[in-house]
Amino acid sequence: MKPTTVIGFLGSTLDAAKFGPSRWNKWRPTVSICMQEDLRVDRFVLIHGSYHRRLAEFVMQDIRDVSPETEVVPHVMDFEDAWDFEEVYGKLLDFAREFEFDPDAHDYLIHITTGTHVAQICLFLLTEARYLPGKLLQTQPHKGAPQPIGTWASIDLDLSRYDSIASRFAEASAESTSFLKSGIETRNAAFNRMIEEIEQVAVRSRAPILLMGPTGAGKSQLARKVYELKKLRHQVEGPFVEVNCATLKGDSAMSALFGHKKGAFTGAVQDRPGLLKSADKGLLFLDEIGELGLDEQAMILRAIEEGRFLPVGADTEAKSEFQLIAGTNRNLLDEVAAGNFREDLFARLNLWTFALPGLAERREDIEPNLDYELERFAEREGTRVTFNKEARDRYLAFAESPSARWQGNFRDLAASVTRMATLCPTGRIDREAVDFETGRLARLWSGDKAEIGVLTDLLGKDRVGAIDPFDRVQLEYVFDVCRHSASLSDAGRTLFAASREQRTSTNDSDRLRKYLAKFGLDWGAVTQ
Repeated sequence: MKPTTVIGFLGSTLDAAKFGPSRWNKWRPTVSICMQEDLRVDRFVLIHGSYHRRLAEFVMQDIRDVSPETEVVPHVMDFEDAWDFEEVYGKLLDFAREFEFDPDAHDYLIHITTGTHVAQICLFLLTEARYLPGKLLQTQPHKGAPQPIGTWASIDLDLSRYDSIASRFAEASAESTSFLKSGIETRNAAFNRMIEEIEQVAVRSRAPILLMGPTGAGKSQLARKVYELKKLRHQVEGPFVEVNCATLKGDSAMSALFGHKKGAFTGAVQDRPGLLKSADKGLLFLDEIGELGLDEQAMILRAIEEGRFLPVGADTEAKSEFQLIAGTNRNLLDEVAAGNFREDLFARLNLWTFALPGLAERREDIEPNLDYELERFAEREGTRVTFNKEARDRYLAFAESPSARWQGNFRDLAASVTRMATLCPTGRIDREAVDFETGRLARLWSGDKAEIGVLTDLLGKDRVGAIDPFDRVQLEYVFDVCRHSASLSDAGRTLFAASREQRTSTNDSDRLRKYLAKFGLDWGAVTQ
């Protein structure tokens, strides 16, 4: 066994006792260490102040009496203020640097039961940082009748040696990664490793994060989950602010991002704080950051690095402390080479870069995401819809096959589930519904104009963007029925087949005409 050295403070209160035999009935932590049957102390470095020299000599003599083999080494350390953290830590650090440690030949125990709370904290920190290369030593009296010996325990700050603590850390980390994945039990090993790394970065760093990947790969959802995780850990106080940079064009981009002062330009009738200011103390997600102009990129860079920026028309700078997550479906290296993206901004964003794979690269994750989308539909619409076994197997066989291109990634899958669930009045998706949907997806991916951009062709991109996703799915289905019906009345009978049986008078063509009119359409426009 290697010889053991204990380093600890003299307890000016706990170690004090009246002279005489009665003192051996009292628990004194420093003396009790040398009375333990299962702990051999070869050397005891006793730290004390000049004011307590007499008490120190008294305690050292008692140690020699109970443990003659223990060498007691007094070390005087005076503090002007024993509760001043900076002073106590500095002097203990000097002590640790000057002490001749030899961890290969000696074991060291750092006693943290005595001394002020500040001293105990400093001893802990110095041991954790390995300036004091040993284990922590805790002592305590026996419960009940007073006994002088008490108990002791050593604490190794290498937590990996504590199975129960290590398992708790592993469980907490697993819960965080599951949270980032919205509870979806994903199976793709590379994706799971990436999420584990993002979890560590999210809770340990405030540096910008860059999420790269195709449209629909889940960048926005992941950014929001990172924010919610940091919120749970009390690492952010402010809001989550999401900005689609593709919508910021021209002069309005500067105003939207950085705000403006009243009168800065025509139409600026009042002050506007801007999105960066709104994200103060929170998290700013700049989606499609590659769409920003070079001027906006320069100001974003300064805001990231200094937390300051100049609103449009302002004489004084505004301040905002936020964490940034940027998203892009572009290759920013190529954009830098082409002169479309600032090299210094890319360098600032590129510390933590994660490339999210598309759904086609994660086919083994389609099944758990299918269940997730069904749950989302149930929460959103208040109706639970399920597959029958044959239909589920049939859909998954198609979805996981190489022919399924999933060009829109998870947006395609979400829309597909929404269509099947919406058009299944019985709450059970059957084989016929699956065949209809997989045929539609196949035509969509094959480039059939009847499926691609039909809403955009009829309504225009801006109007389609203003329609809720749920209404778009319904409207697409109405268009499909109309294109395959002989007349307006025929299409109405198909679309309102269930409700028409419950009414005494029916005018399905009029109902369909009014529905189309809500979107500025008529029968001729839909069927041309």
